[in-house]
Amino acid sequence: MRMGKLLRLLIAFVIVAAVALVGLAVQVNIWLQPVPVLAQEPVLVSIPSGASLIRIAGILAEHGLVRNATVFRYYARYRNLDQRLQAGDYIMHYGMTMDEILQRLARGDVIRNTVTVTIPEGYNLEQIAAGMEAAGLVLAEEFLAAAAAVVPASGRVTEGLRYTLEGYLFPDTYEFEPGVSAEQIITRMQNRLAEIMTADLRERAAELDMDLHTVLTMASLVEREGRVESEFPLIASVIYNRLAKNMLLQIDATVIYALGEHRSVVLLEDLEVDSPYNTYKYKGLPPGPIASPGKAAIMAVLYPEESDYLYYVVKGDGSGEHYFGRTLAEHEANKRKSRENKKNSG
Repeated sequence: MRMGKLLRLLIAFVIVAAVALVGLAVQVNIWLQPVPVLAQEPVLVSIPSGASLIRIAGILAEHGLVRNATVFRYYARYRNLDQRLQAGDYIMHYGMTMDEILQRLARGDVIRNTVTVTIPEGYNLEQIAAGMEAAGLVLAEEFLAAAAAVVPASGRVTEGLRYTLEGYLFPDTYEFEPGVSAEQIITRMQNRLAEIMTADLRERAAELDMDLHTVLTMASLVEREGRVESEFPLIASVIYNRLAKNMLLQIDATVIYALGEHRSVVLLEDLEVDSPYNTYKYKGLPPGPIASPGKAAIMAVLYPEESDYLYYVVKGDGSGEHYFGRTLAEHEANKRKSRENKKNSG
C-alpha cells in the first residue's frame, strides 16, 4: 500500500517536472524570438568600453531589443561570441534576431562620423591637398609632404617630375574617419586607381605598348583639355596622331601646369616657360601626368577614336565642345569660327 502511494507520487512528480521542462522550453523559445516591431525608428544603443556581458545584455533589454537578458547571455556563450562583443554606438532595430544583434556587436558595426570628400576629375595634387585641408582632414602641406615620400603604383619615378604621385590618386568621392592620416588617404586613393585599372585594362595597355605611367600621363592631358566626355576619344586620337608625326603637342594645359598657377587664358609669353611640361617647347608627352584623370579619360586613351585630325579648338559657344581639323588651314578657319561664337555669345 505504502509502495503504491510512493509510486503514484513519483509518477506525479515526473509528470509535473516534464510539464515544467516543456513549459520552460516553450518560454525560452519565446525569449529567443525577436521582439515584435514596436516602431520603425532605429534605436541608438551605446555599449560602454569594458562593459561585461551582463551589462551588455541589460542594456539591450532596457532598450527592448531582447526579451530576456539572461537568455541573451547564455545564447551569446552558446554561440561563442560572449568574448567578442565590442563597445561603441550602434544603430539597432526592433525585430532583429539575437543572431543579428550578436553579429553586429561582434563585428563592431558602430556608427562612424565620417567625412565625405569629393575630388573632381582633373584635379592636380596641390588641389587634392587643398581639398583635404578644406574638409578638415589633414593640412595641405602635410599631405604634399606625405605624397613626396610615396613611390607611385607603377614604381616609376621619371626625372623632372614635379610630384611623383601626380595622376596616381584617383578622383572620386571618399569617406574618411576624422583623424585619418595623410598616408592612409593616399593609400586609399591609390588602391581605388588599382580597382579601376582592371586586368583587362592593363592587358589593353600592354597591347598598345604603354605602361601605367604613360596611360595616366596621356589621360591627364585628355582630362584637362576635354570638357565633354563624349569627345574624349577624339581628343585622344589627336594626341596619338601628333605623336605619330613627331609634332609638338602644343597643349595649353601643360603650359598652365608648367607655370604652377591657374590661368584662364594662356598668353604668348607663357608659351616660353622653360619646363619639360611645356609641350609648346618639348616634343612628346610631358614627364608625367598633369592631373588626376577619371575613368572616362583613361578609357579614351586605351580605346581612342580613329581619325586623321591633328588640331582642335573649343567652339566658344558655351557648349564646351570642340571643332576638329585635319590641316593647319582648317584649324585656322575653326579658330575664326570660335572667335565669332565667343563674340556672339558674349
